[in-house]
Amino acid sequence: MKVKGRAHKVGDNIDTDAIIPARYLVTTDARELGSKCMEGLEPGWVRGVSQNDVLVAGENFGCGSSREHAPLAILGAGIPVVVAKSYARIFYRNGFNMGLVLLEVGEAADRLGQGDELEIDTDKGLIRDLTTGESVECRPVPGFMREILDAGGLVGYAAKRLVQT
Repeated sequence: MKVKGRAHKVGDNIDTDAIIPARYLVTTDARELGSKCMEGLEPGWVRGVSQNDVLVAGENFGCGSSREHAPLAILGAGIPVVVAKSYARIFYRNGFNMGLVLLEVGEAADRLGQGDELEIDTDKGLIRDLTTGESVECRPVPGFMREILDAGGLVGYAAKRLVQT
């Protein structure tokens, strides 16, 4: 998968309630959730996001409550990829299960600037900052996780597998 978009940076320990506050959990519609993405961090944050932009986060992104609404809100905001120093374990799995690509880059996340134009190749594990010329390498998305992503998430993957058997 290749993605090209602007970087939107957030800090460390961004929890799922910052990503999508509990008061908006009355739906599972990704677009509706996306319209409130990061509302718990900064009201109106999502208005600066365009389709295929990239979220760049610090450490422990997605900590807090285990809710699949959080990755759905990010996807619904038009963000297909999150690049972070590290992820909360449950969010990491929920993200892939919902079809959200998550790349872990450690301290290299600090080299990606707010508003920088990024080009990401998830199969190669390469993030190019077109604004600065900087390149960041990370572990590519493993094959079995790519299959889940290609199916649109775990539900689509399971449905596809059931049809094959």
